[in-house]
Amino acid sequence: MAENIFGRTLKAHRKKLGLTLREFCLKNDIDPGNYSRLERGRASPPQGQQLLEKYAVALEIQRDTDAWIEFFDAAAAARGEFPKDLLSDEELIDKLPALFRTLRGHPFPSEKLDELLEMIRRS
Repeated sequence: MAENIFGRTLKAHRKKLGLTLREFCLKNDIDPGNYSRLERGRASPPQGQQLLEKYAVALEIQRDTDAWIEFFDAAAAARGEFPKDLLSDEELIDKLPALFRTLRGHPFPSEKLDELLEMIRRS
């Protein structure tokens, strides 16, 4: 299993703190073996909200920010799931099949996806 979006997210935030993996784990009472597997994409992100929140807080990700939401979205994506809050939006769920068909039939170049994401963020 290759490094995934959640693993890259964990690693980027840890490095931003200027800590080695062992330093980070020691400081936050986290098992370094398990955390290393998460960073390398060798383990799926935890299902439990409490453990994910422990990691987010340890990584100094501020609650109620885009970074906080993106952290949990990356965990869901790495598990092959949709974020739970989006699953409760029936209108959005009804439109997903059309989005999937469009993406399969006409793959977006990465720069177009970036433009689409930026447009969505601004709306």
